[in-house]
Amino acid sequence: MAVDYTVIVVYLAGMLAMGWWGMRRAKSKSEFLVAGRRLGPAMYSGTMAAIVLGGASTIGGVGLGYQYGLSGAWMVFTIGLGLLALSVFFSARIARLKVYTVSEMLDLRYGGRAGVISGVVMWAYTLMLAVTSTIAYATIFDVLFDVNRTVAIVLGGAIVVAYSTLGGMWSITLTDMVQFVVKTIGVLLLLLPVAVVKAGGFAQMKAELPTSYFDPLGIGGETIFTYVLIYTFGMLIGQDIWQRVFTARSDRTARWGGTVAGTYCLVYALAGAVIGTAAKVLYPDLGSPDDAFATIVKDELPVGVRGLVLAAALAAVMSTSSGALIACATVANNDIWSRLRGLAERSGEEHDEVAGNRAFILVMGLAVIGTAIALNDVVEALTVAYNLLVGGLLVPILGGLLWKRGTAQGALASVAVGGLAVIGLMAGYGVLANEPVYYGLLASLVAYVAVSLATRPTDEAVLAVWRERLAGRSPELPSETVPAHQ
Repeated sequence: MAVDYTVIVVYLAGMLAMGWWGMRRAKSKSEFLVAGRRLGPAMYSGTMAAIVLGGASTIGGVGLGYQYGLSGAWMVFTIGLGLLALSVFFSARIARLKVYTVSEMLDLRYGGRAGVISGVVMWAYTLMLAVTSTIAYATIFDVLFDVNRTVAIVLGGAIVVAYSTLGGMWSITLTDMVQFVVKTIGVLLLLLPVAVVKAGGFAQMKAELPTSYFDPLGIGGETIFTYVLIYTFGMLIGQDIWQRVFTARSDRTARWGGTVAGTYCLVYALAGAVIGTAAKVLYPDLGSPDDAFATIVKDELPVGVRGLVLAAALAAVMSTSSGALIACATVANNDIWSRLRGLAERSGEEHDEVAGNRAFILVMGLAVIGTAIALNDVVEALTVAYNLLVGGLLVPILGGLLWKRGTAQGALASVAVGGLAVIGLMAGYGVLANEPVYYGLLASLVAYVAVSLATRPTDEAVLAVWRERLAGRSPELPSETVPAHQ
């Protein structure tokens, strides 16, 4: 394993080095939080693909392939569909708003009264997303170094917190590009063909496994529908995803770069399912489907290659973890804490925006590591986060973008009713049931439409500013303006 260890250590050292380099570049709030809004198509596509394809998409995607066959691709496939929908229909408008958070968008659209409660919901979602990503380090480092769960979480989490705190979005962008390349080589170009060959090819796989493993809908129609509601719609409104859209240097970059990344996700989804199906042929009696990835890597790949593929899994986890962490810190600072310090700012006190955001990433990072150590059930935590996100925020966000008649009162009612309905239904049906997100989303929609129609329309002056920003005619403040991409 010495060669494999060397590959991993070099990879981790490279992540820290890029964090240090990013620190020298992040000199303003815009540079630190959204990479100066100047990423070109190649970097934008790579970083967007990296953040949405995390440990759940890699280890979990292979596990679903092991359990259900090719239809196990649906979870990651719906993530790719969500990214495609975001890129084609909404990304250009989102990028032109020149905001930093989803809640700022709600404030801008509804007149400054809808952002606080949405900020709390979004903060809870991004925190749990970062926690669940951090817990995944335990699985990978256990395979690599045979260390206990707490040490693994602290080791992986500390590296992500370090480079994210140092350079903000610039560091995360650079590390994500490396992680994208490592994932592509490790999973698509190495593990996929090796797994199929070791399993005897597709003909042998079909002979060994039930026909349901090759049924595109084998996982079940209701499960696929739930994946669409949670992951496809979740991609449309998550702060971690929007913050990447904000990094694009132009509308065209956001649209076409995101489309490339979404297409890549569809390919990655199928690859994971095929690897899992091959693992079922090779190891029909594994204790848990999620063990399939680590088992096939450890037993079937040669020295050196094994280290690279494990680095790919580590890259997948780190990219999602760092993206969720900076999103969590951005929401906590800009949408929650900023309102508490607003009085001091009005009295003339100045604040170092970069230092403040850096401090929030550090504090949120420590909170994430501590919560990850204390938490055991990853699936339930992630389900709660996505149910609250979709049930509480999908309707007011998409309503604000698509329906002029939507009002601040309607948005607040939608968030409150949808969020409370999801919580109540999870208590009644169980956290992992499908009903909470179905009925919570319906309740949110009814509340939004009914209350919006029953209240006065949004002030025309507010809508005028909103239209100016959507059209890209209202630039950022001079202090946030940055030069074109070099």
